[in-house]
Amino acid sequence: MSASSHTRGHRYAPEYTAAVLEWLELYDRRLVNSANSLSLELSKMKQYHYLKKFNIRVPQTIAVSGASTKEIQENLYQAAEKYFSEDQFITKHNRAGKGLGVKLFDHYEELTDYFESEEYDDPVDGVFLLQQYIYNPEQYIVRAEFVGGKFVYAVRVSTGGGFELCPADVCDDVSNQSQQLFDFSHCAGDGSKKVDKFSIIKDYQSEDIAKYIEFLRGVNVEVSGIESITDENGIAYTYDVNVNTNYNGEAEKKHFNTENPEGGMYHIAAFLGQELKKL
Repeated sequence: MSASSHTRGHRYAPEYTAAVLEWLELYDRRLVNSANSLSLELSKMKQYHYLKKFNIRVPQTIAVSGASTKEIQENLYQAAEKYFSEDQFITKHNRAGKGLGVKLFDHYEELTDYFESEEYDDPVDGVFLLQQYIYNPEQYIVRAEFVGGKFVYAVRVSTGGGFELCPADVCDDVSNQSQQLFDFSHCAGDGSKKVDKFSIIKDYQSEDIAKYIEFLRGVNVEVSGIESITDENGIAYTYDVNVNTNYNGEAEKKHFNTENPEGGMYHIAAFLGQELKKL
């Protein structure tokens, strides 16, 4: 189950999954990630509320809804004019995945053309988000992976190709992203080098890691990938919690080997083995 399952013909997968998880919890079955984790996966606003509760910085975000497409668009325009009249911002769907509804705007008046374009699509839960745009001059975000509530590794993800940042190999089958090298020759300075879209960061350190561990413990999530972006002043903002996390095979091949096999699935297998012994 993923937050974008409705785009693949599985509109009611979240509702069915919730029923199964709640049934399992009712009978005291061991779950890796709780029923509550599903509700986090399905609502970015809920993620932001809980992240802030654990003193984790998130971008300014405004939730907008309406009873019809017209009303959603009118409310979206009014909110953008009120909160981001002089600033860049992005839109995104509250229940989303694979970059659904994510688009950058330099000015709120650009929304008018967006509403009339084929790009526009109502969010499946009726909630659109307006979010502060965080500019990273090096065009990357960081995804921190956790298994069993413990930090495993962080991966640097280039945003030079847009907002579709799915690390899974199945995404590569569709778009060949992990093989793709992004050319930054158009950037200021020495931008001639080409970089992998996904690359594991050796010895990654951040003051947010300890906060993430406390956050995951507080919301009863054991396996997760948490994404953040750092602005030009070195201030980090956390903007996405992936409960159904994925790992990029190409990046792991370059970082791990038979002598050091500790990729994401290695840690999940070890964690599940430990939990199985407790039953």
